[in-house]
Amino acid sequence: MPHCDLILPCRDEGPALVALLPRISDVFHVIVVDNGSSDDTADVARRLGAQVVAESVPGYGSAIHAGLMAATQPYVAFMDGDGSFDPDELLALLDDVKNGRADLAVGRRRPVRRGVWPWHARAGNALIVAWLRRRIALDAHDIAPMRVCRREALVDLDVRDRRFGYPVELLQKATQAGWRFKEHDVAYHPRAEGTRSKVSGSVKGTFRTARDFWKVLRDD
Repeated sequence: MPHCDLILPCRDEGPALVALLPRISDVFHVIVVDNGSSDDTADVARRLGAQVVAESVPGYGSAIHAGLMAATQPYVAFMDGDGSFDPDELLALLDDVKNGRADLAVGRRRPVRRGVWPWHARAGNALIVAWLRRRIALDAHDIAPMRVCRREALVDLDVRDRRFGYPVELLQKATQAGWRFKEHDVAYHPRAEGTRSKVSGSVKGTFRTARDFWKVLRDD
C-alpha cells in the first residue's frame, strides 16, 4: 500500500503525464493538482489512475498547498509534472526521511546535457541559494525541485506564499525550525515534448519567478 503522497503541480502537462505517470512506483499515491490547464491534463491523470485536485487560483504555491491539503499519507513528496525528473530518484529521498536521516530530503539538479537548464534560470537559482546559504546557513544548493518530508510537519511549518516564492519560504522556515536536510544529486532532463516551462521557458518567466523569490526574502 502507498504510504507517501506524491504531489505533481500541473498546468498544461497532459503530454508529459502520459509518459510520466506509468513510471511512478506504487510506493506513491499520486495527486495531480490541475492548476488551470487548458489541455487534457486532468483527463490523462484520471485515466492513468492518479487522484486529481482542481486548484483555480494560479500559482505554484497555490497548487502545492492544494495538494498538501488533499494528501492523507504520513509522508509527502513533491516533483514537477513536466517529465524533467526521474520519479525513481524520489525513493532515496523518501528513505532518508522514513529512516530518520533527514527531516527534509531534497534534490539538487544535475542537467543531463547542455541547454537543459537555461542560463538565466540557472543564474537566478544560484543567486537565491547563495543568499540563503550565507544569510541563514541553508544546508542545500538548490531550491528543492524534488523534496520529501512528513506531511504533518510541513503543515505545521505554515508556508504561506502561493506563487513561485513557495520553495524559498519553505527552505527558510525549515532551516529556522532546525530541520535536518539531506541533499541528493538528481538528473535534470529536458521537458516532455509539447510542454513549456512557466519559469525557465523565457527570460520574462525567470524574472517573474525571481521577483517572487525576492519578495519572500524581503518580507522575512
